[in-house]
Order: sequence, then C-alpha cells, then structure tokens
Amino acid sequence: MGIADGKRALVIGVANDKSLAWAIAQELKAQGAEVAFTYQGEALEKRVRPLAAQLDAAVVGELDVTADEQIEAVFARLKELWGGLDMMVHAVAYAEREDLRDRFLNINRANFARAMEISAYSLVALARAAEPLMEARGGGSILTMSYLGAVRAIPNYNVMGVAKAALEACVRYLALDLGARNIRVNALSAAPARTLASAAIRDFHAMAHEVEQRSPLR
Repeated sequence: MGIADGKRALVIGVANDKSLAWAIAQELKAQGAEVAFTYQGEALEKRVRPLAAQLDAAVVGELDVTADEQIEAVFARLKELWGGLDMMVHAVAYAEREDLRDRFLNINRANFARAMEISAYSLVALARAAEPLMEARGGGSILTMSYLGAVRAIPNYNVMGVAKAALEACVRYLALDLGARNIRVNALSAAPARTLASAAIRDFHAMAHEVEQRSPLR
C-alpha cells in the first residue's frame, strides 16, 4: 500500500532518465499512482516512450506548452482515459543557451518574453486545463519545480532566475484561486542537479561543486 494508491498523475517535462520529473514519476508509481506522460517533439518522444513503458504508463500526446490546442488535446485525452486527475507535475522551463552564458543585462525582448511564457505562464495555462479534471476527483495537487535563483542572484542563471521568481508568484496566486476547490499548488526548490536543462548553464559544474562542499549533508 502506498500513499498514492488509486491516484492518477500527469507528469509534464521528462526529457530523459536524469530529469527530476522522471525521479518524481518513479516515486509516484512506487507509491501506487497511475502515471501519464507528455513529450515535446519527435526527439523527446523517442526518449519518453521507453521510460513510460518501464512504469506501464500512458503517453497522452505531444505537448508544446505555448500551443493552446495541444494543451486542450492532452487534457481531452486524459478525460477520456481517466475521467479525472489527482496530480500534475510541471517540470517545464526554457531559456536560450546564450542567455545563460552572458550578462543578464544583454537579454533581448523576444528571448525574455519566451523564457517567461514557457517557464512561468505555462503553469497557469496547464492549471486552468487541469482544474475541471481535478474537481471531478474532489480536488488535487499541482507541483512545479523552482530553484534558489528565484530569490537570490546566481551567476549565469540570469533570466531563468527571473522566470522562476515569476513561477513562484504564479504558484501563490494559483493556490489562492484553486484552494477553495481543494486543489493544492506548490513548488519544489531542488539543489543543483545534473540534468539536460542544467547543461546549458555556463559553469554549472562549479556551481554544483560549491553547493556540495557547503551542504551540511555531504
């Protein structure tokens, strides 16, 4: 018996077996949940489908979080598959590689807007789509991923730190809106992890090493 027995969870943002979202999905499955995944594009589909098969999980479709029609299609598929939804994991973020290797001051308007749309607004759009499916189950839980760079200036994290700060604000306001419907909204702020996303940050290995050296649990 697990704490997620009978629950149904959508996990968005798995890129490979190093993704934090993948580790969360594995634990959800271990605790008894049914899990479903999305993917973005053909290249990631080839990575996600074998991982989903390991958990006997559904793949409910391609999901570009900037495309409303894809969001609608994914949640229509979930409604058809399960009728409702208990949990959603949002592990989606994006910034141009050049903007994680230069001064924050140098980011252009288009790159700033794109980072904010994908990294922060996507949570709002997905929460709105998830709301009726969670209401059908009597409530639910939404979890997103943040980082210390949301509250402190971290070298090279740049626009991603700004986007994560916006994401955390979105969490608070979504929690206010959805709490009356018994839907919780939270952010997990993890330590630096060697993932596909972190590979774009200049000097990431030095950052991770510094954290390892200063952590009380080494």
